[in-house]
Amino acid sequence: MRRTLSVLGMAGALLATAVAVPTVAASAVPAPGAERSRATDRPIVIGHRGASGYRPEHTLEAYRLAIRQGADYIEPDLVATRDGVLVARHENEISGTTDVAARPEFAARKTTKTIDGVAVTGWFTEDFTLAELRTLRAKERLPRVRVANTAFDGRFEVPTFQEVVDLARAEGRARGRTIGVYPETKHPTYFASIGLPLEEPLVDVLRRNKLTHRNSPVIIQSFETANLRKLDKMIDVRLAQLLDASGRPYDFTVAGDARSYADLAKPAGLKWIASYADGVGVNKNLIVPRDAAGKLLAPTTLVRDAHRERLVVHAWTFRAENQFLPADLRIGTDPIARGDIQAEYELFYELGLDGVFSDHPDTAVAAREGLARH
Repeated sequence: MRRTLSVLGMAGALLATAVAVPTVAASAVPAPGAERSRATDRPIVIGHRGASGYRPEHTLEAYRLAIRQGADYIEPDLVATRDGVLVARHENEISGTTDVAARPEFAARKTTKTIDGVAVTGWFTEDFTLAELRTLRAKERLPRVRVANTAFDGRFEVPTFQEVVDLARAEGRARGRTIGVYPETKHPTYFASIGLPLEEPLVDVLRRNKLTHRNSPVIIQSFETANLRKLDKMIDVRLAQLLDASGRPYDFTVAGDARSYADLAKPAGLKWIASYADGVGVNKNLIVPRDAAGKLLAPTTLVRDAHRERLVVHAWTFRAENQFLPADLRIGTDPIARGDIQAEYELFYELGLDGVFSDHPDTAVAAREGLARH
């Protein structure tokens, strides 16, 4: 089905009562004729894997904290169990995000698989039933960066997608506002190849929860294109095509399509994306590139070009630690100390961005509130 929702419709679906506010001047580099195609300048805040800067990612507690910090959406990455249940993990290989490597009862399941053309060794969700995964506990994926988060290691289970939906609804009722879910299908070509396609169980969960309409608080995202085009024919919720700063969709590799993410970020590529999706979720370096020293360069025209195709633009990932920030915005030399994340938000908000994926949702909300005060 042809996507016809306006930029306002997607970016403002959860924010219908928001007051339009002016933008502020960027604190790093100026916007070259930034254009707003929405009736509101209020970008949405997406809790990236929850409030993953404060709690181990993809846990109910991380999602709950993101909501309490003001996130409009929470983002679960979805992979499948052996019995076909969708669970929230960054990858289907789980040794970095659970205590599976310390569980002797599962030692024999360590193996090497080829995922999207890359050999990966570890333990994989598709080799566990949901009941078995329930015996594992989550841990911090970046323990040397987010040392404080390791205090929560071993406390939280691996949640199902249904549990994430339930949490969003319960927390929304408690706060009197709608909380959206922004699921990402991880490695859809791979999962289809092993008989565990992600699209059908995803649509089943959304149908059971009556989240099937254009105005439902759901956006489905993927780095691949074929599964989004399939979903476009299966359900009428909004879709977002993810674009990285390098490489190409794995389904293009399989199909022999020579186009790259860079090609899809050009006007012709965005026009093609608009035939099946409502927006793009882009690596922020596609919007404001960095030089070899990590310093900010002049912004590209991607936001303007996407808006001309009536696509909203959400960017990832905003993280407060120096090592993730452009060199211009780092404070001191400690790579895990916080830098000037507020200035980065101001820069991107001024460029007309419609939403941000943030590991620290409270900082994104604070910067957005700063726009209103200004």
